[in-house]
Amino acid sequence: MTKPYHLYVVEDDNPLRTMLCDYLEKQGLVVTGMATAEDLLRRIHRLRPDLVVLDVSLPGMSGLQACQKLRSEGDRVPIIILTARSEEIDRVLGLEMGADDFLGKPFSARELLARVHAVLRRAIVPPGLSQMNQAPVKFGGSVFDVSARCLFRNGTTRVLSTVEFSVLAELVANPGVAVSRERLLAVSHSRSESLLLRAIDVTVMRLRKLVESDPGTPRFIQTVRGHGYMFVPETSR
Repeated sequence: MTKPYHLYVVEDDNPLRTMLCDYLEKQGLVVTGMATAEDLLRRIHRLRPDLVVLDVSLPGMSGLQACQKLRSEGDRVPIIILTARSEEIDRVLGLEMGADDFLGKPFSARELLARVHAVLRRAIVPPGLSQMNQAPVKFGGSVFDVSARCLFRNGTTRVLSTVEFSVLAELVANPGVAVSRERLLAVSHSRSESLLLRAIDVTVMRLRKLVESDPGTPRFIQTVRGHGYMFVPETSR
């Protein structure tokens, strides 16, 4: 029997923390709730979680500071940060400090669950290995060969740029899950490059011209207003 994933939920709002813990446990996960970043840092090496849900605005040490401390120590535990939806700077800083994804408040527990599963899927196999072993993905008239970093359509082969490949690979790896612009920027650009979210919109426009029959009405790479993009695969019949 497969051992259930263990999550830490670090949130100082007691009703919200209780609700999230109860919901995630009903979905088959093991959850440990706590109210401070200091508690997280004390307990993480004694009872190792598979993923941490970490609020930014915590009393004492902030979630961003805790994330930075873990990453500076070489700890790669997957982290999803929770932010106020209006605080874009927190989202960008969190991803720059090594968080794997973010979720803006208010959010639904179901949306958090989808993000948890998406991040856990990415964390199961080290980066690079999962892509090299991934079978080609077929959608519409296109075939995306991840290992070859190529897109095949209508008898032609297009070798994708590094940014195009990274964005498409991240979307395809998370079918049906909204992926933020910040997340797509983090996986497609180095930290030394300036963070311009518009670069992701431009890359998606180029990808749509390659894979969509009508780029103006996209079928496979859809916009999630105010957040980012989602890969919607073909439904099996």
